[in-house]
Amino acid sequence: MKILGIESSCDETGIAIYDEQSGLIADALYSQIELHKEYGGVVPELASRDHIRKTLPMIQQLMSESQLSPTDLSGIAYTAGPGLVGALMVGASIAKSLALAWDLPTVGVHHMEGHLLAPMLSADKPSYPFIALLVSGGHTQLLSCERYGVYEILGESVDDAAGEAFDKVAKMLGLDYPGGPEVARLAESGTPNAYRFPRPMTDRPGFNFSFSGLKTFTKTTIASIDNPSDQDKANIALAFETAVVDTIRIKCKRAIEHTGFKSLVIAGGVSANTSLRTSLEDLASNMNTKVYFPELQLCTDNGAMIAYAGLQRLKHGHTEDWAISVRPRWPMTELENAQ
Repeated sequence: MKILGIESSCDETGIAIYDEQSGLIADALYSQIELHKEYGGVVPELASRDHIRKTLPMIQQLMSESQLSPTDLSGIAYTAGPGLVGALMVGASIAKSLALAWDLPTVGVHHMEGHLLAPMLSADKPSYPFIALLVSGGHTQLLSCERYGVYEILGESVDDAAGEAFDKVAKMLGLDYPGGPEVARLAESGTPNAYRFPRPMTDRPGFNFSFSGLKTFTKTTIASIDNPSDQDKANIALAFETAVVDTIRIKCKRAIEHTGFKSLVIAGGVSANTSLRTSLEDLASNMNTKVYFPELQLCTDNGAMIAYAGLQRLKHGHTEDWAISVRPRWPMTELENAQ
């Protein structure tokens, strides 16, 4: 089976073709960072318009470069949610139109299931069961994954997601968009232990996260310094990043102890953070557990994870009609279990 995947949930257009036998055979990604940078964040209408401009040409390019025709495909997968409604509608409309013209089935993919399965695209892939940490701009969730398509949410953010907190702190520090990588870069020149920030919700049992208070603590710290120097900002960035990483590590440790699983999967945009990777690799080593990450280019939104997730859904008998329907809000708890 060869599946065409279309990702258009936010500010990146991702197109890929995944082959069940030979793996990922084509992958292209267009980022809208430069388009949104001057606004300091994603402008939904501009994002939708750019997806309209880019999606079909990218599909045509990949099909041509791969020397494939529509008859070589077994289906089309697209991101059905969660995400920006206009951006999602672009991908869904194109997927349905092409599938109708090419006589192919379609499957709408949950964006976060795509991230969860992204490590499966690597040569060294996890086996079920495992703990999954989904950590991105819009989500921070810990899940118990007994088998494919059967996920239990152990805990999630009750307010800001980790990636969202990174972006907001970047604005406080006067850094460019996208903020997460900029905070991480600035933190590299910070002095360890110059500041001690709280590790939210680690003083109580459970697996939930909260980063809103940490964001406010950071804002208060910046405001307490008259004309903060570049070194002050770097110290604050490091203290913030360390607090986020430590908080995530503590929650992951609890999840491993709770389930007894020996595999930990980390996925989503923040999984590219070097400090987080190092900390969780150390945790896994100390707990006789193995940690798995997506390849760096697959940490952010991409078409490959959607194509792979779509293949799994189609193999497990998922079918849908020709109605164009997307879900801007789509809790993982409402994701249909695979049979």
